[in-house]
Amino acid sequence: MHASTTYTAAEGAGYERNMGRWSRQLALPFLDFAGTGARERVLDVGCGTGALSAQLLACEASCEVHAVDLTPAYVAHAHRHLPPPRPALAVGDACALPYRDGVFDRVLSLLVLHFVPRPAQAVAQMVRVARPGATVAAAVWDARGGFVAGRMFFDTAAALDPGAAQQRARNFTRPMTRPGELAAAWREAGLVEVEQTQVGIRMVFADFEDYWSPYLGKDGPAAAYVGGLDAAARARLEAAMRAAYLDGEADGPRAYAALAWAVKGRVPPA
Repeated sequence: MHASTTYTAAEGAGYERNMGRWSRQLALPFLDFAGTGARERVLDVGCGTGALSAQLLACEASCEVHAVDLTPAYVAHAHRHLPPPRPALAVGDACALPYRDGVFDRVLSLLVLHFVPRPAQAVAQMVRVARPGATVAAAVWDARGGFVAGRMFFDTAAALDPGAAQQRARNFTRPMTRPGELAAAWREAGLVEVEQTQVGIRMVFADFEDYWSPYLGKDGPAAAYVGGLDAAARARLEAAMRAAYLDGEADGPRAYAALAWAVKGRVPPA
């Protein structure tokens, strides 16, 4: 695992099943909060498979969008699958962004900073590449209090396995996920006009297989946990997760609330 992330990354299709499909939905309310502008130069930090960049270009095609992610497989997936107009994609580290100082009108990050072990360094980099007066904005899941699908997984796993309880503790205490934490980080980075709010979606699963199958991949912390179980333990967890998902009804669609903390601020004028 790279020193600049605690996220287990493997392949673009796995990320899409685990998180990309939800990033795509969350991108719109996040952009409603973070704002867009015609002909802006915008940076998407930790772009994954490109959900935020694609939504940004759909909202404002005149923007010049640059997108960077630490995982080459995610960037390659975005190259192959994003429709035109495409962002300028690059492999790079949020803690050492490969861009010059003060070149972007808007710097955005969606569902990334809670996986950065040194988030203040990533925020400082976002501020560095933003011009005076630019908007810098980010969102992360409210993992402890607002992310039902993830909470259901980790609470069920922790009831079966003390090791999962440790995983749950790590997942629910990630940086930037507590109330007010993003806003405090933005102010500490020297940004002004700082606002924090919550944005949210409904995660709609077609059936239990749709909910469970991403955990059998190799992308994300829950999948990493499942991948470390032996066959018997994995079967016990799957049975318990099925019972939690069905919750007294026949298999079929379920819709779970998913809330994210969002923050924005401005780089002070020169």
